[in-house]
Formats: sequence, C-alpha cells, structure tokens
Amino acid sequence: MIKKQIPNCITLANLLCGTLSIYFLYVSDSLILPSVFILMGAVFDFCDGLTARLLKVTSAIGKELDSLADVVTFGLAPSLITVEVLKDSLLANHYSLFIANILCLIPMFMTLMSAYRLANFNVDERQTVNFIGLPTPANALLWLSLPVLSYLSHQKIHLWGIYQQDIYASLVDILLNPWFIIVFSIIMGVMLVAPIEMFSFKFKNFKWQDNKVKFIFLAICILLIFALNCFAIPFIVLMYIIISLISNFTKKWNLEQK
Repeated sequence: MIKKQIPNCITLANLLCGTLSIYFLYVSDSLILPSVFILMGAVFDFCDGLTARLLKVTSAIGKELDSLADVVTFGLAPSLITVEVLKDSLLANHYSLFIANILCLIPMFMTLMSAYRLANFNVDERQTVNFIGLPTPANALLWLSLPVLSYLSHQKIHLWGIYQQDIYASLVDILLNPWFIIVFSIIMGVMLVAPIEMFSFKFKNFKWQDNKVKFIFLAICILLIFALNCFAIPFIVLMYIIISLISNFTKKWNLEQK
C-alpha cells in the first residue's frame, strides 16, 4: 500500500538531505548550506516517526532505514563539517598542512560512534521510551552550529536577545579553538555510546508529573534562545546532557529511598 511507504519516503528525504550536505560541503565555498541541509534532515527525521505513528504503519524496515539515514545525516555529514572547521582553525593557528591533515581525522571518531549507537538502538529494547547514550541529532546540532555561529559573529548580524557582540565573539573563539574541537569531539563521540539514559521528546500525554523533565528543558531552551538567539545552540545541547544526568541521579536516589 502507498500509505505504508509515506514514512519511508520521508526517511529517504532525510537521507537525501544528509547526502546533499556532504555534496555541498565540497562544491560550495561556505559551510552554511551543508549545515542547513542537516537541519532540514532533522525535520524529516522528526516527521517520519510521527507520520508512521499517525498512520499506524510502523515497520521493521522503516526502523532500519531510519538508522541508515541517520548515520549519513547525523553521523557522517556533521563529522565532515567538523573536519573542515578544525582544518581551517588549525591552519589559522599556523599548524602545518601535514599536521592539520592528521589531526583532522580525529572528529571522524564521531562517525564511527554514531554508526555503533544507531545499530545498538535497533536491538536495544531499553530504548523504547528514552535513549541510552546521546542521540545523534543532538550531537549533530552542536557541530553544525559552529560554522553558523562563526558566520554570524564575523558578519556582526544583529539578532534578537541580549546582544553583546564581544561576548559572542569570545564564545566563537572558544568553540573554534582547535584543541577544544579535538577534545570535545572525542568526548561527544564517547557520549554517543555511553550507557547513560537520556530523555526523549515522545509525549504520551501532557501531564506535568509525567513530563516535568521535558517541560523544564523546553522552558530553559526558550530562555536561552531569548537571551542568546542562535548562540544558544551549544548551551541547549549541554543543558540536555546535564538535565538528563540530573534526572538519572534523581531517579536512582528516589529508588534508594524506597
């Protein structure tokens, strides 16, 4: 039936976005367009599962196809963007081209961990409600934000929020520091496969008691976006990890008290 293939077509649109991101990474002079395609892929990634549930046509092949698409869009594509950002940063800091080319291989670790994380997701029955390990779209969001924030900082574009150009420039300097990128790409790669429970955004209802962690996170996101606009992206990903860790600690503590 055609209805059964609608979610799969949306998943393939996600895969196409990841492929186009990689294509434009090497044929365009800017990293912005590749980043935009990853964002578009994230939209399709959200819609394919939602559409499958609404149409009640979930299938095993759809789950496998979704993971294959995510490896490209949220694993390979953002890793390659990070490679290019790191290479530019290393050369700007006067590292030799030979050293830069070697160090630039390190962010590809995230591609390997993304593939492992997504393969494990398909066989891990614990991940029906929440995630185990950092979701690949969250990791991708962090890294695709780097060229976007760099562009906004250099263009001195005035956006809504608490506009402090010097603060934004300082933040970009930290995020684009080559050793920050190298160390953090390793940390985030480990987080992808770490046995840590991360909350998902699947709402079975909208009751506060059942969704308070999600509501708190969404409220923090709104505040960060209002205060920092696009520069809030790295902080949002960081807050997602922190709130997940706090939630895990709270659950364990409550169980120990019973």
